[in-house]
Amino acid sequence: MSKILKYRFLIARRFTQLLILGLYVAAHVYGIKILEGNLSSSLLFGTIPLADPFALLQIFATGALVAMDVVVGAVIIALFYAVIGGRAFCAWVCPLNMVTDLANWLRRKLALDRVERKVWLGRSVRYWVLGLTLVISAITGLAAFEIVSPIGILHRGIVFGMGMGMAAVLSIFLFDLFAVKNGWCGHICPLGGFYSIIGRYSLIRVKHNQPNCTLCMRCKEVCPEKPVLAIVGKHSGSITMGECINCGRCVEVCEDDALAFGVRSYIKQYG
Repeated sequence: MSKILKYRFLIARRFTQLLILGLYVAAHVYGIKILEGNLSSSLLFGTIPLADPFALLQIFATGALVAMDVVVGAVIIALFYAVIGGRAFCAWVCPLNMVTDLANWLRRKLALDRVERKVWLGRSVRYWVLGLTLVISAITGLAAFEIVSPIGILHRGIVFGMGMGMAAVLSIFLFDLFAVKNGWCGHICPLGGFYSIIGRYSLIRVKHNQPNCTLCMRCKEVCPEKPVLAIVGKHSGSITMGECINCGRCVEVCEDDALAFGVRSYIKQYG
């Protein structure tokens, strides 16, 4: 298998992430306004509003009113991930994904996963953080996660210049590297939890063909959300858990053609 084929989805994800960042930079530095703004609120081609639906939810929790174009932009994004992309934002758009993927790669190279760690976090923590974010937003009157979000900090740093916010990004990197594998994205990030909920029934899914599976488990070695691969080796079907980020790493490492992207069928199966 060629390197390009083996890492085709990784290459596609990095290209997409860097392209989106490049478009924001081009709008800010060169005035090329294809995509302008930030990940919370953007304008595509100077006409189409795009907005982070989780950020809007926090603003609603504060009791504040927002412009109709922001609501429309949030609905557009929410519908895209709910109907088509699932939790793909985390793997294909979020700039912090490049940082956490690097930490995960280093963990494997340095064999840090074999060292016993005292820090443990359940994957449900992100949903508690999500709920707490909305409660704090309602109490303080501020969009709580937007203020401290390392995703927003990194994005603004890349587009407008990195300052002290680099410390927050470095903290996430070190946390994922030495404390908990996929600690931020897989356990804590409330935005990931939000997209897991709204993207639970999306159409684009990784599908498992059980007769082809040889139980090598390479897929589980690279998957940042191992529980979503619970059906591997057991039965054929779609990976239906909302936590799947559709990164495609499991598809790339599978040499048995047991995993592939496909369109989820609601006629033959549900859920």
